[in-house]
Amino acid sequence: MCIRKHSDMRFLLAIISVLCLQICVHSQDDYCFGKDTERPQTRHFTSKTAYQIIKGTNMEKEYLVPGCKATKIWILHRHGTRLPTVSTIKAAPRLEILRDEIVKNYRVRRTKPDTNALCLEDLTLLSMWKWNASITIDQEQFLTAQGYEDLKGTAKTYQRLYGDVLNKNYNNSHYKFRHTDTQRTTESFKAFVEGLFGVNNTVQPDPIPEEDLLLRPYDYCESWKAHDYSGINSESYKFKHSAVWNKTIEEISKRLGFQYPLESSDVELMWDMCRYEQAWQVDRISAWCAVLTSEQVTILEYEDDMKYYYKLGYGYEENTRLNCRAAQDMLTHLNSETTPNVVAYFAHTSGVQTLLAALGIAKDNTPLTAANYNRSDYKWRTSNLDPFASNFIAVKYECNDNMPDKAIFFLNQNAVEFDWCDGSLCDWPEVLKQYQLLYTADCSNFYCAGASAVSIVTSLSLLLFCTSIILRLMY
Repeated sequence: MCIRKHSDMRFLLAIISVLCLQICVHSQDDYCFGKDTERPQTRHFTSKTAYQIIKGTNMEKEYLVPGCKATKIWILHRHGTRLPTVSTIKAAPRLEILRDEIVKNYRVRRTKPDTNALCLEDLTLLSMWKWNASITIDQEQFLTAQGYEDLKGTAKTYQRLYGDVLNKNYNNSHYKFRHTDTQRTTESFKAFVEGLFGVNNTVQPDPIPEEDLLLRPYDYCESWKAHDYSGINSESYKFKHSAVWNKTIEEISKRLGFQYPLESSDVELMWDMCRYEQAWQVDRISAWCAVLTSEQVTILEYEDDMKYYYKLGYGYEENTRLNCRAAQDMLTHLNSETTPNVVAYFAHTSGVQTLLAALGIAKDNTPLTAANYNRSDYKWRTSNLDPFASNFIAVKYECNDNMPDKAIFFLNQNAVEFDWCDGSLCDWPEVLKQYQLLYTADCSNFYCAGASAVSIVTSLSLLLFCTSIILRLMY
């Protein structure tokens, strides 16, 4: 009898040991965003990546050029972290429904997966998440407090490195500022000049023209706007209807305890909220980032990069000509021997990315397509190129008599390296030679020349129509 009891006890202990082992193994396999101190996926949030996460660290070593002195600076700065678009604000309350369903899946329906489930910390954080109802559509795309700090921070950094040019004494002949006609760029400009000159500065930007062809050329190019970068024949559409995409959606759905695939729009809404919240408060954890593993983020990132590649990058040839005016403005400013010494513009994603395309920066040898997604070395990675508060800085140096003048270009505080000059430090004559076409172009014809023809045809058609009406009334 005694032997039987001991045997049963050993059997029970063995079962408990196995169960404990399984729990330990599962807990080791399950990714926990809340416990991850590195969170590498936050570096892959494309155009909604936080600037603090992606900004470069080599500028301190690159900005000093022996025998040369910085004399001119040209800046194109994207606005800082912002609130969502109208469509995202309207859709956001749906996340509270999805939140409740996920919690039920785990705690009531018991449909959590056996492996790769949400850890307790992530599930608890998600269960407490609420949409901030104070964010209303009348505030869509407004600059956030973090966005304001983004721009103050870059101004202070560049002033610390280039104090002789970006001096603290404002003079309207030394400085030229302009922004587009939006709240987020207006406030970004204010933050930047506060970083340079303090809170009580009297800086006034140049007036915004009625047609802002310099900072928003895409608004006036009908053929460019008509380009289909996400329709049924696009690479983005193909990828979002591929086996890889469908498998990713299924895996995310299963991880959240759903026994059916979620709609792609729901998964993308979760990712959007993750990216926004992580950028709004970099040091805090977004509950919605916890629903996606690092591998799943790379799939979502690639689709977004591909969309931008065809919308603003090298996937559409006209994109390389669209920002002719900004590129020409930069070259003309740096080549001039007169004031202003500093030109700074505050604009948008479309302006930054099309400028990079015009200058041949981050160009891949092979295009981004739905079929070649399985690549990690592609250059058109918008997480690195165009996070919130992305900025492109061109610096001209005057050098000693025995040296040609130099130029360095910085993207998000990383020196840009070119294969046509000595790494990142370029002889100024070589810069002008490389970009001679942009420097001398008639930009009104160089970009979107077809739009003028369309406009003429439309005007002629309208004139003929009006003439016919007048003739009918007369007779």
